[in-house]
Amino acid sequence: MNIPLVYGEEVAEAITAGQPVVALESGVLRSGPDSAETARLIEDAVRASGSVPATIGIDKGRILVGLSETDIERFASTPGVPRVGSRDLPVVLARGTMGATTVTSSLIAAELAGLKFLSAAEIGGVHRDARRVSPDLVQFTRSRVAVVCAGARSTLDLGLTLEFLETHGVPVVAYRSDDFPAFYCVSSGLRGPHRVDDPAVLARAIESHWALGGPGSFLVTTPTKPADAIDSAEIESVITSVLAAGTKYLERAVDRATEGRSAKATMAVLINTAEVAGELAAAHAKEFSS
Repeated sequence: MNIPLVYGEEVAEAITAGQPVVALESGVLRSGPDSAETARLIEDAVRASGSVPATIGIDKGRILVGLSETDIERFASTPGVPRVGSRDLPVVLARGTMGATTVTSSLIAAELAGLKFLSAAEIGGVHRDARRVSPDLVQFTRSRVAVVCAGARSTLDLGLTLEFLETHGVPVVAYRSDDFPAFYCVSSGLRGPHRVDDPAVLARAIESHWALGGPGSFLVTTPTKPADAIDSAEIESVITSVLAAGTKYLERAVDRATEGRSAKATMAVLINTAEVAGELAAAHAKEFSS
């Protein structure tokens, strides 16, 4: 059985012409009334840096590789569209219902579609109680896609997250930075395993990973711009207070404590990550164009 892939016109033309393409999650289309505009801004950031965006969606038993303008509006305006992870993907496809993709399902779709890059503003990780591990980390061990991200949120145990990735042979490279970022914090306080400043070197490292038999992803971290960041000490202070109070929903509590600044910072992360992903995909295409 083959999974039906439907390529958007812009994406199909780019693939035919050998142009770089960056896969994007469609989960952002469930983030509120302005989500369609947010999706467009992310796509425009990819285009501005020399690549073609492919926002991934699920509908009518098909994986849509590159949503059209009509699709974006439809996904954004349809109530109750679920987020679809790797666990949910086969059931949603079999039912023929709509679904917005997460990191895990976008990775699966990108690999099936032959796309080598995914922009994911944040990734999941190991939780602070060490009892739960995000499915993102597991999928990184399976899907051969280069993932460009701004690290993971400080609400997670980022040291254990890096240990998990090391244990499972997932390369982590900090692009033009020394540290592993923490979403809208420039640094988590942890050093990245490797720093690479040259996009061509990064492109060769990605291909070397797969040529050496690496079965999974290659993780590239890029910090948000300092002017858009939230101070890491402030976030850690909030987390400590929230944990002491026994609050269940840690990330929601942090968002409330930042009094809306987190929303603006999140948008900046989404745009910046997409820009860098587009830049790196373009550099990879130039290095390995046939």
